[in-house]
Amino acid sequence: MGSFFSSLVTPPPAADDPNCAVVAAHSKATYDEQWAAHKSSSKLMVIDFSASWCGPCRFIEPAFKELASRFSDAIFVKIDVDELAEVARTWKVEAMPTFVLVKDGKEVSRVIGAKKDELERKIQMFTSSSSS
Repeated sequence: MGSFFSSLVTPPPAADDPNCAVVAAHSKATYDEQWAAHKSSSKLMVIDFSASWCGPCRFIEPAFKELASRFSDAIFVKIDVDELAEVARTWKVEAMPTFVLVKDGKEVSRVIGAKKDELERKIQMFTSSSSS
């Protein structure tokens, strides 16, 4: 019965949307390209480490996309840990979803779990500090 209720609140995984502000990195080359672009900018980068089989990851995906559209002064990247396990290991990701916030090439914060309010608060904190 629990899985029935879970299916009601867990949206299906969304296909890659070309109009979305989130960059889905499906290859190490795409990730490396995003990382190189980030390191030469002072923008906040928010990396969403998730997995297609992860219910909480699918649940927070619409909120992550909404945050990406609202915070246009940050870069949002989504990484599937099964596709890019090497990148996930580099960032020491042990649970999904994990959101790593990076600024000037260094991790400044992370949120583990589908905690939209905490994630939004941290994004706000690190994007507003760049404009002052």
